[in-house]
Amino acid sequence: MLDFKALLFDLDGTLLDTAPDFILAINKQLRTHGRQPLAENAIRTSVSHGSIGMIESVYEIKQDHPEFESLKEEFLEIYLSNIAEKTELFEGLQQVLDNCGRRNIPWGIVTNKPLKYTAPLMAKLGLDQQSATTICPDHVTNPKPDPEALILACSQINTAPSDCIYIGDHIRDIQAGRNAGMRTIAAEWGYIEEFENITEWKADWMVKTSVDLNSLLFS
Repeated sequence: MLDFKALLFDLDGTLLDTAPDFILAINKQLRTHGRQPLAENAIRTSVSHGSIGMIESVYEIKQDHPEFESLKEEFLEIYLSNIAEKTELFEGLQQVLDNCGRRNIPWGIVTNKPLKYTAPLMAKLGLDQQSATTICPDHVTNPKPDPEALILACSQINTAPSDCIYIGDHIRDIQAGRNAGMRTIAAEWGYIEEFENITEWKADWMVKTSVDLNSLLFS
């Protein structure tokens, strides 16, 4: 078993497979605008870039486009109204959370997902009462890769960053963890673009599938 006193997760693409609900929302929007829905594999990796990345990718426009902001807001309203319809924990991660519980190891969330969406998502999945800390951009001045959010999370669970492991599926997660003085795990099962070279992130560990995480942490 690895030596750690707390475990922190990125949310989308790391702890939770939220892509199906994002894809559901974007395809509902596309149909509203008389456009054909897209296949899941065409937009799944865009989820890690948030609503901005989704709109840019799907509509092939940039943020300075006159319709960008209205499309983004419409998309987010649809997503919020259907939040947690298809979202679930990645396979094997319930076992990780259960093992944390049995060992009295606190776990929590540090995400760039705004609280407006994180709070109802966590509540609908029954994770809000289990998470020892949930930090969103609303709680800090500087989002990841700045370490501020991770340091705040550690202060809330009374754990030194050096005793904590942070798990994420984006280079900003690994950078934030390293900047905070934590050990890090790159979640290869997440929403990672094909061109990404994960070894360049310089995580302490790289885990291929979510099912493999429990063995690394607790074996």
